[in-house]
Amino acid sequence: MQLLALLALAGLTAAQGSTMLRFGCSQITIDRIDPLVNPDQLPSPHMHQVVGGNAFNTSIATTDVSALATCTTCNFADDFSNYWTANLYFKARNGTYKRVPQVPNRLLFGDKFTTQTSGGFVVYYVSPGKGKVTAFKPGFRMLTGDANQRAKIGTGRKSQSCFRCYSGPNFGGDNAAPCADGKLDTETLPSGACLGGIRSNILYPTCWDGKNLDSPDHKSHVAYPVAGPQTFTGSSVGDKCPSTHPVKIPQIMLEIVWDTTGFNNKAEWPADGSQPFVLSTGDTTGYGQHGDYVFGWKADSLQKAMDTGGCMGAACANLKVMTIPDANKCKVSRKFEENYEGWIDKLPGM
Repeated sequence: MQLLALLALAGLTAAQGSTMLRFGCSQITIDRIDPLVNPDQLPSPHMHQVVGGNAFNTSIATTDVSALATCTTCNFADDFSNYWTANLYFKARNGTYKRVPQVPNRLLFGDKFTTQTSGGFVVYYVSPGKGKVTAFKPGFRMLTGDANQRAKIGTGRKSQSCFRCYSGPNFGGDNAAPCADGKLDTETLPSGACLGGIRSNILYPTCWDGKNLDSPDHKSHVAYPVAGPQTFTGSSVGDKCPSTHPVKIPQIMLEIVWDTTGFNNKAEWPADGSQPFVLSTGDTTGYGQHGDYVFGWKADSLQKAMDTGGCMGAACANLKVMTIPDANKCKVSRKFEENYEGWIDKLPGM
């Protein structure tokens, strides 16, 4: 099982001095705003689900976000970053939609916080060891994926964006590293019913130009290693970076568990038998899965964690951690009021 594989990796990580933070964050809001791609636009084109610090707004100043936020929904009390993705909806045969709920991830490394989050998802940060990566700077932000993509490009991006179709309850079939299962992991939304729900994994580039905190497309200031995107191992960020982007940065991965089990009655699926799930962008393929990130760790806390060898899970470098009640109290008021729960006639913004 993946649990055994990760426990084995934990021993290897400790021996090699690499670090893999894996921690949960509760949902801080669901709203139709996007301070990265559509700053100050209310509403933004599609719905997002958001975790992290309470500085999240229609725009976020290019500054030290940890000084703007007063609380966070994440396990590490010094992480005031924001992470957000599209929501997942079920489209019934009658044409109505219902939002798919997010549920806490599995217990690993004794991390009970992650198993008690409200909505939200798990965040990973990987460092090969002390001095091997440079933590992000205040004001840094980036985007991975393309909300408008609807077809496979080249050989695909499965190693960086995938969906795992759990084969049974309690994370059934969770036997391989993220995006590495040849049967259960797909770049597209799964074609059949997933008996244990669906998991999304979204990975970010691991090379930075060392100068720009952002770029017009929110992507050009970061890049993949010369050999290509780094698959998730929990201990590596890839080999040599290109000369244009020479600075190695931590590998971030988002992991979202969607409880689709309440929608497995095929009598409610489209009459043609096609899969019934759709991202809040209107994407029925899954190719448009994407993730936004605004850095907000306090002071040198992330660098300290990345340089502390052997960390595995939700505790590292004596960094302060949150309690679930305090994390779940951290909220951001909705900026655009509309109905997105229950059965709705159309996707918000579509």
